[in-house]
Amino acid sequence: MRVYLAGPLFTPYQRGFLDQLAARLRDNSIEVFVPHENLLDGPLTPTEVFRTDADGVRSADVLLAVLDGTEVDDGTACEIGMFAERLHAGTRRGTIIGLMTDIRTLRDAHDPPRMNLFVRGCIETHGSIHTDPDSALAAVEAVAQQFAQPAQDDAG
Repeated sequence: MRVYLAGPLFTPYQRGFLDQLAARLRDNSIEVFVPHENLLDGPLTPTEVFRTDADGVRSADVLLAVLDGTEVDDGTACEIGMFAERLHAGTRRGTIIGLMTDIRTLRDAHDPPRMNLFVRGCIETHGSIHTDPDSALAAVEAVAQQFAQPAQDDAG
């Protein structure tokens, strides 16, 4: 099973958080595609960034998206949309796991999390949103266990 780890990656802190999540998944023998591991050494043209990241999204079974910030990062939102459309089209099975730890977006106890409803709908239609890393990683690991089991035949 392969996870695409989406999220903002523009500061050392952001990349470090993604690296920590990826390390925890890799410690459980889960393959992880992390965009900044594949792009920081090469040319950063729009075409190259799109090609590399889109290939990563297309080859993933799970999209784990870090949703922190006052708004979901626009690249992350695009990756969520691409992955959701692939799931909607039925081209392969998979799920979207959102991770939102930013207290600015979790203050409204009546309807957490506060985020763009279209992006939230993409995630919740095909997965779930979690407010702590342990819960999100456990959800990814549960999907990995499902993928490890032989597919059930509908006829039998």
